[in-house]
Amino acid sequence: MPTTTAVRRLPHPAREEIRLENVLHAFADPVRLRIVTTLSAYGEGDDSGATCSQIELPVSTSTATHHFRVLREAGVINQCYRGTAKINCLRRADLEARFPGLLSAVLRAATSQVSANRR
Repeated sequence: MPTTTAVRRLPHPAREEIRLENVLHAFADPVRLRIVTTLSAYGEGDDSGATCSQIELPVSTSTATHHFRVLREAGVINQCYRGTAKINCLRRADLEARFPGLLSAVLRAATSQVSANRR
């Protein structure tokens, strides 16, 4: 008897459905901005992301889940399952196509802000 592996797929907006107000809302929270800056160190694609537990956050697991969902639903990140782990990747190409330069500007500003806070 052949076995089949069920793949859980999470809903993501298509590139053309990503809306600026949703992306800006997602970037507005410090925890979500921390997730985005952490994921920026990884490549794009299912094999080069980070699991939720690999990203240190100062919130409970259920609150972290909420923040990842907001980012996914806004079109900022892609989430896919690899086994039982949920892998998170920035949707760099989609964001750049929809809003050229926005992600780079946000990442530069976030990095600058962190550096200033350390002084």
